[in-house]
Amino acid sequence: MNAARLDWYFDFISPFAYLQWRRLRRDHPEVALNPKPLLFAAILNHVGQLGPAEIPQKRRHTYRIVLWQARAAGIPLHFPPAHPFNPLPALRLCLAAPDRMQAIDAIFAHIWEHGRLADSVEALADVAASLGIDDTAAIARDEVKRELLANGEEAMALGVFGVPTLRVRDEL
Repeated sequence: MNAARLDWYFDFISPFAYLQWRRLRRDHPEVALNPKPLLFAAILNHVGQLGPAEIPQKRRHTYRIVLWQARAAGIPLHFPPAHPFNPLPALRLCLAAPDRMQAIDAIFAHIWEHGRLADSVEALADVAASLGIDDTAAIARDEVKRELLANGEEAMALGVFGVPTLRVRDEL
């Protein structure tokens, strides 16, 4: 029997999305994912909340939990130089890449494993090149922007309020 693909809503800005991605890929390779990159800020705006990194006490708590989870799971984690950061270039690069799974691996490794900037096309140039994207205009294509917007609208219609979120059948 062929397993159904699970919708996985995420944003590269989330260290929890990075940890979940790494754990699913390492510990559950049989799980078929349908990655749906979205702009977490749009979700937060939709539900009327600040992001965890925008609230000082919650930010410290979140970082501690993320570090603890990474160590407990044996997953390398180095925070990027700035967080929160503008994830749009990374999200669009993911959607423009010919192999989405490879792109997610490479972008997450760049940001959360190696602790590098990802807030501009220039900061992601080496990742783009490794994915076979030499034309930086690729991430600005209309279809890339439309897909990112559609993923967010779909997530909001389903009631997604945070990232990462897995959709299993009709449950989030």
